[in-house]
Amino acid sequence: MRSLEDFLFKVPLGIRSRFVNSTYRMLGMKTGNQNRFEKGRIRRAKQISIGNNNNFSNGYQLWPLDEEHNNLRIKIGNENYFNRNVMIDACGYIEIGNENQFGPDIYITDSNHTYGNDISPKDHEMQRGTVKIGNYCWIGAKVVILKDVELGDFCVVAAGAVVTKSFPKGSVIGGVPARIIKQ
Repeated sequence: MRSLEDFLFKVPLGIRSRFVNSTYRMLGMKTGNQNRFEKGRIRRAKQISIGNNNNFSNGYQLWPLDEEHNNLRIKIGNENYFNRNVMIDACGYIEIGNENQFGPDIYITDSNHTYGNDISPKDHEMQRGTVKIGNYCWIGAKVVILKDVELGDFCVVAAGAVVTKSFPKGSVIGGVPARIIKQ
C-alpha cells in the first residue's frame, strides 16, 4: 500500500520539482542538487543562488527587487527547510546559511519604506540594507525579520516575533519587537 501512495503522490511532485529546478537554471538561477520546489514564485532568477538539498513548500516567494542587477540579492546555503508561505523580499542582500528550519507564514525583508509629508508613499525611496541568518537556526511561524538584522548560528526565534535588530549565536528571542528570552 505504501508504494502505491508514493507512486500517486510523491513521484509526480518529484518530477514537477525537477522540471521547476531545470526551468530556474535556464532562467539563470544558480541552484544546486536535490532542491525541492513545490508551488511558489520567483522573479529575477539571476539574482538568486541556492545550495543543495533545500525544501521550499507551497506558497514560497523569492522576490529580488524588480530591476536589473548584476550581483546576487538572495543567497541560500544547504539543507534548509522553508514551510508554507515564506517570502524573502530582497532589495539589497539577504543571506541564509545552512540547516535552518523556517515555519509557515514568514516574511524576511532587507528594506524599509521612507515616509514624509506632502509626498506620496510610492514616490519615496527604499532604504536598502542586508539580512544574514546563520546556520542551524529555527525560525517559528509568522515571524517577521526586518532590515539590517543578523542572527548568529543556533538562534531560535519564537512564533510571531518581529526581529528589528541583530542577536548573537545561541540566542532564544521572541516578542514585538524581539528581545532575548534566554541565551
